[in-house]
Amino acid sequence: MSGGLLVAGTTSDAGKSVVTAGICRWLTRKGVSVAPFKAQNMSLNSFVTREGAEIGRAQAMQAQAARVEPTALMNPVLLKPGGDRSSQVVLMGKPVGEMSARGYHGGRQTALLDTVVGCLEELRSTYDAVICEGAGSPAEINLRRTDIVNMGIARAARFPVLVVGDIDRGGVFASFFGTTALLSAADQELVAGYLVNKFRGDVSLLEPGLDMLLGLTGRRTYGVLPFQHGLGIDEEDGLRVSLRGAVRESVVAPPVGDDVLRVAVCAVPLMSNFTDVDALAAEPGVVVRFVDRAEELVDADLVVVPGTRGTVRALRWLRERGLADALARRAAEGRPVLGICGGFQVLGEHIEDEVESKAGSVDGLGLLPVRVRFAREKTLARPVGEALGEPVEGYEIHHGVAEVTGGETFLDGCRVGEVWGTHWHGSLESDAFRRRFLTEVARAAGRRFVPAPDTSFGTLREEQLDLLGDLIEEHADTDALWNLIEQGPPAGLPFIAPGAPPAAPTRTKEAL
Repeated sequence: MSGGLLVAGTTSDAGKSVVTAGICRWLTRKGVSVAPFKAQNMSLNSFVTREGAEIGRAQAMQAQAARVEPTALMNPVLLKPGGDRSSQVVLMGKPVGEMSARGYHGGRQTALLDTVVGCLEELRSTYDAVICEGAGSPAEINLRRTDIVNMGIARAARFPVLVVGDIDRGGVFASFFGTTALLSAADQELVAGYLVNKFRGDVSLLEPGLDMLLGLTGRRTYGVLPFQHGLGIDEEDGLRVSLRGAVRESVVAPPVGDDVLRVAVCAVPLMSNFTDVDALAAEPGVVVRFVDRAEELVDADLVVVPGTRGTVRALRWLRERGLADALARRAAEGRPVLGICGGFQVLGEHIEDEVESKAGSVDGLGLLPVRVRFAREKTLARPVGEALGEPVEGYEIHHGVAEVTGGETFLDGCRVGEVWGTHWHGSLESDAFRRRFLTEVARAAGRRFVPAPDTSFGTLREEQLDLLGDLIEEHADTDALWNLIEQGPPAGLPFIAPGAPPAAPTRTKEAL
């Protein structure tokens, strides 16, 4: 079996995903064959592998960092929220049903441990190292009994645990200490140490605290990563910026032409795969913002209605906020609108949904000649085609089946005037197609905007992944990290009181 490491966090969004990607890229550059792994992911941002399996986009991004093809083994359980209390359960890349949080944690989650451990073992038999990402915090003691993604998988694999803390939020020392002290003695034995993320300033001022933390816990800090602007890496479960803020933290490059192009993205409920607009934000002179008010569409040159896990709910939200009327006015005025996946569906004439919302027959916005029927079987595909005279590829994740009855063909959807719709996610990452599409948008908007002739989204993504690898290589003790991956948790790590009572026994391979 290969070595490995579990990257846990003091909180959600502490930086687990990017640290995992950074470690994968660092190891890959050293010539180590490495695979990412997340036993259970909760996210509306997902991706379709070449074998037609749906996994979290964060794991697909980490696989790219490791320069390997993503597979369902890397994310065997994906939970896609459909509301505050229920999620669609995707097992080994295929949906197996809806389940409440109580039902999932009440028994189903533990039953999935066999599958999760089996996937990890298969990866360990193939790669030199497996870098696992945890979820939330390992100190969620109310969920420890059924945990299969944090200390549960670490115990099963006997992997050392590196706890990441976001110092930009404040309270990082208390978070490190408290996270460790809330774990049982058996779990604490695997917590090897800590990694500080998003530090601003002089590291020497932090060192006395790191020394005190070592004295209090007997565990060292393996690195202090500086705050880094401009990381447009795929998010797991939330927007990096607040609503109405610029997308990601991207630096807006000056336009090639005389004008900028303003893109407004409707922040619909249960928004999924909002990463579709990252490729637009990467273009010099394109400014992308998420909006939730009708007046914010007035000066937009392009409005994007993105994917959503709740098409009917998003449709109702658009109407309640006056955005539906604003979209209709744009269509009548010949001003560009692009609907992607669920956003494409709401632009149609009619929706028949007995699957997702169970709302039955619902009228759409009527901006495209499309009728949508929700099927129980989910479409998962990696289509390749042509649009606007340029090659395009993307991926599909949807229950809605669209019947297009008119308009001009556009990918798998259609175009009427300046209203465009498609189920294809990721199409804007095709550089030549994106440039042609933006040229069309600029013409319709009356903007003297010219797409940059040499923007390569794939190259930009690789540069960002290399930047993550640089952060690990330059600011972490990589010799010590490699020793953890190869040798496992250090012996003799002290117990930190009070410690949680022992959890129910965690099954290992021998006990399965």
